[in-house]
Amino acid sequence: MTEIVLRTLIMFLLILAILRISGRRGVRQLTLFEVAIILGLGSAAGDPMFQDDIPIFHALLVFLTVILLYKLITWLVARFDTVNKLLEGEPLVVVRDGEFAVTDNNTSSFNKMEFFSELRNVSIEHLGQVRMAVLETDGTMSVLKYKNEDVKYGLPLFPDLYKEIAPTENVKGPFACMFCGNIKEFLPHNIVCPKCKKDRWTIAINTPYP
Repeated sequence: MTEIVLRTLIMFLLILAILRISGRRGVRQLTLFEVAIILGLGSAAGDPMFQDDIPIFHALLVFLTVILLYKLITWLVARFDTVNKLLEGEPLVVVRDGEFAVTDNNTSSFNKMEFFSELRNVSIEHLGQVRMAVLETDGTMSVLKYKNEDVKYGLPLFPDLYKEIAPTENVKGPFACMFCGNIKEFLPHNIVCPKCKKDRWTIAINTPYP
């Protein structure tokens, strides 16, 4: 038991030291490559904590190899855009001019409800408040908002208002496509959105920021 405690203490301090050497100050924003590094370090550190047949020196060798690989890849990413795109991907424009930036090439990349959640977290009530929103490679969302006087009608993002309506209902528009946020003043029967080819609509809103 004493040996396990000592091994755990040593490996824990070793993990902190290696992460400090890597230059990582926190874990709020991790790229896929950095997640892979952490998983590799965790595997190398976990076994020596309680298996006395695995020398700590072997774990240290793994740590040093991983950190050297990390430094090498970081250097390559800084020098070559191709390597950067391969490992970390590219930023994805999610919203442009108050509508989801849906195209034939990126439809499969859109998880609408995930984007709804990200936008709600930065106090966005509807897409008409957003000039542009970009999903960064580290998973964070960068949002440029319209000024209050420029806010236009947009797709509501909160569940109470994000509800499908039937074209036959006696309701006034404008209307928003529930998939891409395209706005229509009038809603003829069975109209298909010209942008995303979907046929589900809801009432658009244009409330300003609180």
